[in-house]
Amino acid sequence: MAGDFGSLGHLAGRFVGSLSPAGPPPADEDWALAQLLPGEQELWRRMSGPDRRHAVAVAREALRLLGPDPCPRAVVAAALLHDVGKVESGLGTFARVAVTVAAIVVGRERLVASVRPGLTARVRAYLTHDRIGAELLRDAGADPLTFTWAAEHHLGEARWSVERGVAAALKAADGD
Repeated sequence: MAGDFGSLGHLAGRFVGSLSPAGPPPADEDWALAQLLPGEQELWRRMSGPDRRHAVAVAREALRLLGPDPCPRAVVAAALLHDVGKVESGLGTFARVAVTVAAIVVGRERLVASVRPGLTARVRAYLTHDRIGAELLRDAGADPLTFTWAAEHHLGEARWSVERGVAAALKAADGD
């Protein structure tokens, strides 16, 4: 594991996938929007193309892992919007890579504590995207499960409050 950010394989895959700025194919974009409440849709549209592609892949995999029973809309929204807090950082792919490597080396919380106002506020926003995303989702009227998963998706299993089976599927689908 690479700390709070997942395995090195997961991170390498996200990097390669982030090299193209394109969003998901139109059919996937339409499918994702159909799963979201109006306030969630506004947040979705703010996400970068690579983050939206990743989110669709996470949601589709979570649905596969959860099985054939109908999945609550809030669970799909949680998969689609777990990384929405990254929109507040405004960092591009290479800056994200640099910050992630620094967080792995130094430790995420230690790095968060060391950043200063100004440009590094964007670094702080990226490193705390889980908390920021939860606030954005709460303010947008998302279901509690959706904003809780955004807040908890980088936490260890012992700290999850989301129902264990759902959280495990969401975590596995994310590749962390």
